[in-house]
Amino acid sequence: MVSEVGEKTQGEIILETKGLSKLYPIRRGFNPFARNQPRYVQALNDVSMKIPRGKTVAVVGESGCGKTTLARAITLLSPPTSGEIIFDGQSLTTGKVNTKFLYRRMQMVFQDPDSSLDPRFKVRDLVSEPCRRLLEGGKEEIHDTVMKSLKIVGLSGYADRLPGHLSGGQKQRVAIARAIAIRPEIILLDEPTSALDASVQAQILNLLIELQEDYNLTYLIITHNISVAEYLSDLLIVMYAGNVVEYGPTDSIISKPRHPYTIALISSAPIPNPWKRNLLNIEIKGEVPSAIHPPSGCKFHPRCPYAEKKCGEQSPAMVEIAPGQFVSCHFAEKTL
Repeated sequence: MVSEVGEKTQGEIILETKGLSKLYPIRRGFNPFARNQPRYVQALNDVSMKIPRGKTVAVVGESGCGKTTLARAITLLSPPTSGEIIFDGQSLTTGKVNTKFLYRRMQMVFQDPDSSLDPRFKVRDLVSEPCRRLLEGGKEEIHDTVMKSLKIVGLSGYADRLPGHLSGGQKQRVAIARAIAIRPEIILLDEPTSALDASVQAQILNLLIELQEDYNLTYLIITHNISVAEYLSDLLIVMYAGNVVEYGPTDSIISKPRHPYTIALISSAPIPNPWKRNLLNIEIKGEVPSAIHPPSGCKFHPRCPYAEKKCGEQSPAMVEIAPGQFVSCHFAEKTL
């Protein structure tokens, strides 16, 4: 499998979404006075992006912006309401999808290993489960695959332990070992370091980099930590209220963000240096908009200091303002 992936051109588009949207219906219960028209939570709204093979794309934004929903929609754990997902040239949203073939090539590491690892299973069983279902091979071959995966993540002597006997970092390593055991082409990681200590975070991040170099993996990382995104990713996607507001090379966006929300998000990231404190260049007022009744036009306009009448009436298009850097804002030139 490694040789097959290596033959493919690095940098070609392995995953693409076009106009992806996700609505969750709201149940009204038995209230006889409730209106008849349905109500929805707009978790994703017209999300389009491209992920190059062998690269790392980070999705950042505050809680509730739709980051995890995007990952679950791509993996079809929560299929999108509309839009298209194209994986390696094949559509996942039209026709019947061979999920066994899909999950053989695409895996996901969830945010909380305590909820994604069955506490009754030993580590060897947790890692071998997807191998038995997705790989063709006998018990000995699967055993060798499991032990090799555990060795790669530094858990060679932990095969017979239960998750309850592991630390948070070790549990996350088990989750990563389970994901890489079948040698997928792309891995989606949902907040892989959010529940870990700083020292353990560094170990997990370095492990992910080593695995990517060894197996030509493609990553889509969901995170609220700007530092993690800056350290790991090649491309950065900034989301706000279910929409992509800025997209482009990580270095370019971190050094020169153009959307008002991106500027505030990056400026608010803490820096462990008292002589280089970040000060908010843009003051954001108000609260995150309702996902049930989102504002018209640009969803950020009620909180944006640059907003004008046009912002509340028209939704801004995604335009290229620098090589490879796109922003969805009517007045991006004001942020220069």
